[in-house]
Amino acid sequence: MLRRITVTAALSLMLAGTALADPIEGNWKTDSGAIAQIAASGGSFMITLRSGEHNGKRIGQMQPAGSGKYKGKITDPANDKTYSGNATLNGNSLAMQGCVAAIFCRTQNWKRQ
Repeated sequence: MLRRITVTAALSLMLAGTALADPIEGNWKTDSGAIAQIAASGGSFMITLRSGEHNGKRIGQMQPAGSGKYKGKITDPANDKTYSGNATLNGNSLAMQGCVAAIFCRTQNWKRQ
């Protein structure tokens, strides 16, 4: 009986985790018009282009920083340069920022698809 309860509880927690996906996950339209997919991967989020000239290219990895903010690395697919990155989620908008030395930054505003 105890084993059945334990198995039921474990299955419930697994299903609840799937249903409570992080709001950053999904498909986002970038400023260039390409679609970027953000998917969970072992405690962080991988960003992969799913359309456009650089389709299939992984362009970033972010970790949650709390309150709709994320920190990590972002790569410019045109020149393969990687920058420190920040993302801020606000409803169906995602402000993606890449910085060099935390001084020179560029921000794109992505829209949820």
